[in-house]
Amino acid sequence: MVRYSEKKKLSATQDYCGGHAGLKRVAARHNVDVSSLRKWIAAYQAHGEEGLRTRTSCVRYSAEFKGAVVERMRTEGLSFRQVAALAGVRNFNIIAVWERQYDDGSLAAGRSRPATSTLRMPKPPTSKKKPAADEDRSREDLLAEVAQLRMENEYPKKARRLGSSEDENSAAEKAQIVLELRQRYPLAAVLKVAGLARSTFYYQQKVLQAGDKYASLKERIRVLFEQHKGRYGYRRITAAIRCQGDKINHKRVQRLMGELSLKSCIRPKKYKSFKGNVGKIAPNVLKRKFGASRPNQKWVTDVTEFNVGGQKLYLSPVLDLFNGEIIAYEMARRPLFDMINTMLDKVFAKLGSRDKPILHSDQGWQYQMPVYSRRLKQQRIRQSMSRKGNCLDNATMESFFGTLKSEFFYMNRFRNLDELQAGIKDYIHYYNHDRIKLRLRGLSPVQYRVKYKQH
Repeated sequence: MVRYSEKKKLSATQDYCGGHAGLKRVAARHNVDVSSLRKWIAAYQAHGEEGLRTRTSCVRYSAEFKGAVVERMRTEGLSFRQVAALAGVRNFNIIAVWERQYDDGSLAAGRSRPATSTLRMPKPPTSKKKPAADEDRSREDLLAEVAQLRMENEYPKKARRLGSSEDENSAAEKAQIVLELRQRYPLAAVLKVAGLARSTFYYQQKVLQAGDKYASLKERIRVLFEQHKGRYGYRRITAAIRCQGDKINHKRVQRLMGELSLKSCIRPKKYKSFKGNVGKIAPNVLKRKFGASRPNQKWVTDVTEFNVGGQKLYLSPVLDLFNGEIIAYEMARRPLFDMINTMLDKVFAKLGSRDKPILHSDQGWQYQMPVYSRRLKQQRIRQSMSRKGNCLDNATMESFFGTLKSEFFYMNRFRNLDELQAGIKDYIHYYNHDRIKLRLRGLSPVQYRVKYKQH
């Protein structure tokens, strides 16, 4: 065990009591053990410099002394270290042994024997001393008491300004109050009123001075979220930031979005338009193989409905499974075959001389019409249909409808169908050109198609 000189003990203890650093920092500065320093501080606060004197002989304590120590510890609710400092006992761990002896009665048996030590345990006062009259106190004492009362009155006011009571303040809030009050009052006194440990205060002070290191990242996340009108979740926000050249983990973005209360839209249920068998049913050629190695290889289509004030608008798009791009679409106020026919005219214009795509749909009545099948054959397009009542066979198209409605339709209010129709047109342009897809390596459908053609 390392032995320290009285000078070293006193120097380290007074350095800590000066209030300029925490326990561990003072111990490292003086090259002493933290536990020893804590014991010296307790002894110094109880007995002054006398408590740090080195004893030359071993002290033996009487049974009466041991019993008095245990009784005072329990009466005043002191810890082993505190009662040892008050009683002048060097090894506070011995108090635990005395407490066991006190409980099993061995100390009571030894009290009849003569005492082996003249050391007396100071007893707790039975009555409080009458405070001195103000005219008998010095000016310095009165000023110190006034300062103490002002500090005790000012602390709860600042605590209430933070939105909670004095007892409910967090350690960070208490440290913030202490930082303000220490400019006018001693740090040790403010910490005592706040009920805050010195080490905790210095840690919170360091955190407060460091600031929010993710402030700039939070602002970028907020800008991206608002730019896409709440349509991006944390995965797309992460991909967008990575496209800007910054490497970031998606879990950090998810956590920061939670702190900012930013959450993407929730998908609603889809619209169904199956009316039973009307004409010829085509086989399921696609078979849920939604991947495509080149443009115009696999297409999917369907019809969805929008309702504004009792009036309905129908949308019929065609989606290319290569990059998820809407290559053609048509809107109408009534779900007639003319809408599908016009949509076919637009999509046929996208075909190259060597393109022979698959066009997959559900078993809607429009796709069972003989004229529909005949037009596909004329363009060398293979017709494919989902199995009856199985929406998963056309999951990609259903997914687009869910995205369109959750990111656009349910987020806005429309006065009439003209306003809705113009909005759908703008959204599809945004979906094709600006909205990134994670499976496309953070690119939009059009960007991905252009990059494919360049290779």
